[in-house]
Amino acid sequence: MYDYFNGKLVFKAPTHVILEVGGIGYYLHISLTTYSLIKDQENCKLFISFQVREDAHTLYGFATEGERHLFNHLISVSGIGPNTGRMMLSSATPEEIQSAIVNGQVAMIQKIKGIGPKTAQRVILELQDKLKKQGDNALIPLPLAKQSVPDEALSALVMLGFGKAQVEKVLTTLVQANEGLSVEDLIKQALKKL
Repeated sequence: MYDYFNGKLVFKAPTHVILEVGGIGYYLHISLTTYSLIKDQENCKLFISFQVREDAHTLYGFATEGERHLFNHLISVSGIGPNTGRMMLSSATPEEIQSAIVNGQVAMIQKIKGIGPKTAQRVILELQDKLKKQGDNALIPLPLAKQSVPDEALSALVMLGFGKAQVEKVLTTLVQANEGLSVEDLIKQALKKL
């Protein structure tokens, strides 16, 4: 319904702002990430996520379109509501959360207040493929954790459907026999042996 509001910040707090647009003051819930980006501004543009429940119509504001995009993905997961999504974005940067989801780092997501082990696993299970598929089209730059060549090859082959134990054996043999292979060459050679 709303894409963004551009106006004067009448009030700022770490959890919410009042943004005056055309003489109307909008109460917008924000994350700490957004607060840190707008705290020194008098006028700003916030991207909006409008959440409607039976008992409330709530506006959430984000300093970047990427943060809003990730928020909408997070709240699409069963068990994560808007307040939990905002808590997640306040506990870590959108880039850190996206990287943790894409790389399957359950422990990192579980550190966030209100997220248990089952919810963390559900977030990764439901969002990992969506965020990976976006790749270069993602609104948030994707800082993937640096992996070694064998680790990258292992990840790729497991995603193709091969068993992890079987792939590890083949890769170990190939790496010992041929040092300095690129990820692509290692995968090609492993595919011949699998």
